[in-house]
Amino acid sequence: MSTAHPVSVSIPVQWGDMDALGHVNNARFFSWFESARIALFQRIGVATSRPSEVGPILATTTCDFLRPVVFPATLQIGVRVARVGETSIGMEYEIKDAATTVGTATVYARGTSVAVMVDYGTMQKVRVPDAVRAAIAAL
Repeated sequence: MSTAHPVSVSIPVQWGDMDALGHVNNARFFSWFESARIALFQRIGVATSRPSEVGPILATTTCDFLRPVVFPATLQIGVRVARVGETSIGMEYEIKDAATTVGTATVYARGTSVAVMVDYGTMQKVRVPDAVRAAIAAL
């Protein structure tokens, strides 16, 4: 975990993550972002599994692929909140090699996403709760 990305998860690359071109398939990067995003949501008190409450819906996500990832490897996926809007939370991600030191870690990808807070019962956008805003500020 770093101050640039205060929430992170460590994920080992699986042989099955590889594709016919001999590197991890690009779709896996979005799953790794999701793992980090869920860890962030849990840390800031955002509901992720109760459809009757207010929670996030992913609106958009991007990835800049910088280097291919190959098996074997262990990755560190970091996430930070870059922006809090009225009804949305913007995040930034970085996927690095976990086996290298912080200053020299190989960066494989960077990405972004926006999650919109909704009332799962009505599927209407709602304001990001004050408690969530405070938890984000505390990171």
